[in-house]
Amino acid sequence: MAVPKKRTGHSAQGKRRANWKATKPEVSICPNCGQPVKSHTVCTACGQYKGKVVSRKDPNFVEEIKEKETKKAAPKKKASTKKAKVEKKVTEAEPEVKEEVKAEESAQQEEKTEE
Repeated sequence: MAVPKKRTGHSAQGKRRANWKATKPEVSICPNCGQPVKSHTVCTACGQYKGKVVSRKDPNFVEEIKEKETKKAAPKKKASTKKAKVEKKVTEAEPEVKEEVKAEESAQQEEKTEE
């Protein structure tokens, strides 16, 4: 392991640290409200980023959440594939078993509609 032979002096230490400088943060203007905003951040005044509502400060934020919930409800295609698998099993099973499976499916569908 490398170990310094002598202590670093104050002037050498200061010269090394002289190159570290603070920089001004990049500031842009919000296209919606005109307030100065740090780059790549949400506007603190109106709550928008790149023209989209992303903060609760904007009155339209509630509508955006409702749209996202409806989008999440759409991908229920997996259930249809499960039904297809059940139907394949039902076609292979005996008639008595078919009736039981259909009764269970109808009961599950009724529970889902009640929720």
